[in-house]
Amino acid sequence: MFRREFLPPVGQLMAFESAARHGSVSRAAAELHLTQSAISRQIKQLEDQIGTALFHRVRQRVVLTEAGRVYAAELRGGLESLASATQRAMTLGGIGDVLNLAALPMFATRWLIPRMKRFAALQPDVTVNFASRTEPFDFAREPFDAAIHFGAAFWPGASCDYLLGESVVPVCSPEFKRRHRVQHKEDLAGLCLLQQSSRPTQWAEWFEQVKVAAPHAMRGPRYEQFSMLAQAAASGHGLALVPRFLVEEEIAAERLVVLFREALITQHAYYLAIPEAGGRNRLVQAFRDWLVGEASAAALKPAPARPGLRPPKT
Repeated sequence: MFRREFLPPVGQLMAFESAARHGSVSRAAAELHLTQSAISRQIKQLEDQIGTALFHRVRQRVVLTEAGRVYAAELRGGLESLASATQRAMTLGGIGDVLNLAALPMFATRWLIPRMKRFAALQPDVTVNFASRTEPFDFAREPFDAAIHFGAAFWPGASCDYLLGESVVPVCSPEFKRRHRVQHKEDLAGLCLLQQSSRPTQWAEWFEQVKVAAPHAMRGPRYEQFSMLAQAAASGHGLALVPRFLVEEEIAAERLVVLFREALITQHAYYLAIPEAGGRNRLVQAFRDWLVGEASAAALKPAPARPGLRPPKT
């Protein structure tokens, strides 16, 4: 809970932030459509409330003090958050129901968004807003109704519904496979292994599962997201371990090839996390029921086969 004595008027904060950004009272006045004296007065009132100087006055310019520099940097983010919150509230006026969803970027892009037209057909008056999040967060502090989560079936202050497991397979570009004459699982241990930053032991686990010695399994370029990892592999930079359902497009287009049948089996899965406070929300429950149904149907559907291609050798 904020304390009111530490919250100056917004006009004073905007005057200070603009002058700090421009290094000029006159330019701040032009930006905010105020007089220079009005800007100077608001900054002086802010300095009086804080109890410290925020600017050094140097001829026709203003130069931030150390306290002013720190304050301006933190204040800018606060003003941006306030503006964003106001904009979000404005977008809700005059429209139907809105669902704000946080999702893992590649899961949303490759799996969820292509299916959303079916949800729209069931709920034509609902607007679904997507935002990218890769780590769990506090629902009490973030404006989301639900989130797509990968890991264990746990999220503080939320319930988790199982969606999909993963079949993580080794892939590379066809050119990379030809160039390095990959024929056996043992061949992979000496090649460039592309790493996923949030899963640093993934290659080591795969090699252990297929009983291949690979002392350097945790070495190699690291990529933060699967989309980067898949693109690097398709561009011929090395081998990648990726969830198959996220790269079906690349496999179908022959930009990536699956090298071996053996998939890494993990204890983790994709879940829909819903905050406890939102569990009774009609719209959230409708989305949950639809999404769980879609995931169940996808899990039962076999991977698409391409005619004329033989299964990868093991």
